[in-house]
Amino acid sequence: MTNILSRAIMMSTPLLLGSIAEVYAERTGMMVTAIEGIFLLGAWGGFVGTYITGSLAAGILLAIVCGTLMAALYGFITIHMKQQQIVTGTAINILAGGFCSFFQRVLFGIPTTPLQIDVLEPISIPLLSSIPVLGPMFFQQNLLTYFAYLVIPVSYFVLFKTSLGLTIRSTGENPEAVDVAGLNVNRIRFLTVLVAGAMGGLAGSFYTLGYLGMFTTGIIGGRGWIAFAICFLGNWNPKGAVVGTFVFGLAEAVAIYIQSMSNINIFPNELVIALPYILTIVLTVARSNFNVPAKLGVPYSKEN
Repeated sequence: MTNILSRAIMMSTPLLLGSIAEVYAERTGMMVTAIEGIFLLGAWGGFVGTYITGSLAAGILLAIVCGTLMAALYGFITIHMKQQQIVTGTAINILAGGFCSFFQRVLFGIPTTPLQIDVLEPISIPLLSSIPVLGPMFFQQNLLTYFAYLVIPVSYFVLFKTSLGLTIRSTGENPEAVDVAGLNVNRIRFLTVLVAGAMGGLAGSFYTLGYLGMFTTGIIGGRGWIAFAICFLGNWNPKGAVVGTFVFGLAEAVAIYIQSMSNINIFPNELVIALPYILTIVLTVARSNFNVPAKLGVPYSKEN
C-alpha cells in the first residue's frame, strides 16, 4: 500500500503542474485547450535535450522552452487574432503530434531498439524520509515532484493573497474593469498563457525524464486532457486541483499495479488502462456546481 501511495504521488506530479497552470490561464478567461499538445512537446523536448546533451537540466530547459513556444502560438491565434479557443487548441494538438513524430525521425531515424535516457533519481530528504509510511510516500521522490510541492502553496498565495492574483481573477471575471484601471487585458492573458505553457512543458517532461526514460508519440495518452478536466473539477482553485490530481494519480498507480501483477486477472487489461479516463468522465458528470469565470473563452476587444 505504501508503494502504491508513493507511486500515486509521483504520477500526480505532471497532472498537478498542468492543472494549476490551467487554473491560472482560465482565471484570466483563457481555456488552454492546447494543453495536450503542450504536454507532448514538453515530453519530446525533455527527451531530445537530454539525449543529445546528456544533461537532464538541458532536457528540462528545452521542455520548458517547447511548452512556452507552443503556448505562444496558441495565445497569438486566440488572443491577438480572436480565433475560437477550442478549435485552435484542437488544431495545435494535432500539429504537436505531427511535429514530434516528424522531427523524431529526422533526428534519430527509425532505431531498431527504443532510445533510452537516464531518468531523475529519487532524492531522499534526510530525517523526513525516515518517517514511517509518510517518509517513503512524500520524501523519497524526484526533483519534479518536490517542485510540485512548492508550487501548491505559492500558487494559492499568489492567486488569492496578492494584487497580482486579484488582477488575474478580475481579468476573467470583469475584463472591462481591468481595462478601465489602465491594465492591458490581452497582455495579461498572453503572459499568463505563456506561464501555463512553461509549466505544461515541464509537466510533459515528467513522462520522459521522471518516469519512462524514452519517448513515443503516444506517451501522453490524454493526460493533458485529464489535467484540463481537473481544473474544472477543482473549481478553478489550486486546492481543488491538489485533491483532484491525487485522486487521478491514485487511479493511475492502481492501474499500473494491477497490470504488473500477472496473477490478477479479474479485469480485462484494457479496462484497467482506461480506469483514470473512466474516472474523469464519472466525476465530470457527477459534478453539479461550477464557479466558471464569467468571461472564460470570450475574446476581449478594447472599446473605443
